[in-house]
Amino acid sequence: MISPSLTKMLRGGLSAPICLTWELTYGCNLSCRHCLSDSGAKAPGELSRIEALGLLDDIAAMGIFYVNIGGGEPTMRRDFFEIIGYAQSRRLGVKFSTNGSYIDAAAAKRLAAMDYVDVQVSIDGHDAPSNDAIRSPGAFAAATAALENLAKAGFSNPKVSVVATQSNVEHLDELLALAGYYGASLRLTRLRPSGRGAQSYRELNPSPEAQRQLYAWLVAHPEVLTGDSFFHLSPLGEPLEGLNMCGAGRVVCLIDPVGDVYACPFTIHPQFRAGNLREETFAAIWSNSRLFGELRNNPAPSGCAQCSAYQACQGGCMAAKFHTGASYDDPDPDCVMGHGNPGPERVSIRPRATSRATP
Repeated sequence: MISPSLTKMLRGGLSAPICLTWELTYGCNLSCRHCLSDSGAKAPGELSRIEALGLLDDIAAMGIFYVNIGGGEPTMRRDFFEIIGYAQSRRLGVKFSTNGSYIDAAAAKRLAAMDYVDVQVSIDGHDAPSNDAIRSPGAFAAATAALENLAKAGFSNPKVSVVATQSNVEHLDELLALAGYYGASLRLTRLRPSGRGAQSYRELNPSPEAQRQLYAWLVAHPEVLTGDSFFHLSPLGEPLEGLNMCGAGRVVCLIDPVGDVYACPFTIHPQFRAGNLREETFAAIWSNSRLFGELRNNPAPSGCAQCSAYQACQGGCMAAKFHTGASYDDPDPDCVMGHGNPGPERVSIRPRATSRATP
């Protein structure tokens, strides 16, 4: 767990985000039940190729080391390889998430020839029936074929990216073995009730018992990657690796396909929109946004400030609170100290307005 002094500094925000997520497109060939952005149809007015390359120039000028690219399915953009190739030329690392449908042998070879690229293939079940029940029919076959193509091309250490759910917590050993079979690392992330996840949250979210099981498994497997997904579990005992606080608008943010900037990947909602890249630069939004300023100056959630475990989780995930109808001052709905209240789900709204966008 990071020190209290470092936590205090991070809460006040940094000059550039540590983790910048950029959703290239909402277009996707799958319809996953827990999709954080409710992807499927392409949004009108996506950033053009020229705008996308210009954004990479701005990101590089800010000294950001890498960008997380997602969607939707980012490889569906015809200029996908040009975009990540340009990032390479600017010495920007790229991590991108894919369902694997378009990672054929040729694409795998192109990726293997690049530096500073990390590929995360999404799988949410240890076999086809369990995975495809969440991600869409044929998704498991497409994902494992992509991993096979990457292995044959000599791509080093891809990731199998798994959203932890009630149905797969019992099969984490199998998922770890699956990743190892393809020479990949396993990466676990937390389910949030955003996008289509708002409708499936009650069914898919791990129960309190499963959360404790997940925590024990993660402690026993420090080689598994988690980022800052499970800091709400740290009060159970030994702190988990990674950020122990909500970094929304402080050290993380998201850029959507039409250039809207949001506090984090799980707050794609008008209430958390900080600005648009067609109106001002990303650097200006990051530094001067009223929303980000408020998040950086927010005190500890009043419902958690006196909790003995506060330093371990800093009140939990803002997005999980919002999308379950809780306020910022409430505990995380999955609070392992027993203070959470899941409440009725609030339907996430992904803005589709295109008044700022041009074709």
